[in-house]
Amino acid sequence: MRILVVDDEIDLTEAIARGLRRQGYAVDIANDGDEAIEKSSFTTYDLVCLDLTMPGIDGLEVCQILRKNSPEGVIPRILMLTARDTIEERIAGLDVGADDYLVKPFAFDELAARIRSLLRRERGRSGAVLQVGSLIMDTARHTVSRDDRVLNLTAKEFAVLRYLMSRPGDVISQEDLLEHVWDEHADPFTSTVRVTVGTLRRKVNLEGEEALLETVVGRGYRLTEESNS
Repeated sequence: MRILVVDDEIDLTEAIARGLRRQGYAVDIANDGDEAIEKSSFTTYDLVCLDLTMPGIDGLEVCQILRKNSPEGVIPRILMLTARDTIEERIAGLDVGADDYLVKPFAFDELAARIRSLLRRERGRSGAVLQVGSLIMDTARHTVSRDDRVLNLTAKEFAVLRYLMSRPGDVISQEDLLEHVWDEHADPFTSTVRVTVGTLRRKVNLEGEEALLETVVGRGYRLTEESNS
């Protein structure tokens, strides 16, 4: 999942980004409203952590612009991060389209839990656990198993699998994975997606079991509950 963190407090923004990257998210940073709008104009984000009080365009206006300019069906979830804690100010943020509201100072673990909740809500999931066939992912504990066998995944493999498990049965292109699982510094001309999916496939498709992760030639990758054989 790809996240944009927007805050004019540079140290806070970088700390949030580091923490989220350790959890396998692809994270971009913007330090003002204009930069957030610019980056959102050419990148499809799954979620935006948005500070309310910023110089120039504030978070309320950024939220309104994102809601207005995003194509139907791809509007990012928006989590407001702010020191403003009055009821009126929270209502103002929710009324312009924010999905949740977290008051500073906050614990990183709560931020991470709010993000997991919002991303599950987007996909119609009701809990921290995702399941496709015999494959089970606990997004809170950051564990994956298949048929009671724990899979030892790297952070990037976990992120790719989480994205595929949120869209079971869909064919996901390399471009889509690069857009949502890697950040803005990724080189689109490398083989990083193919290599990562290749190692992930070998871990997910246990010997003697049905192949859950498959390549659709010329189109991308698909995670299925049953093999097509």
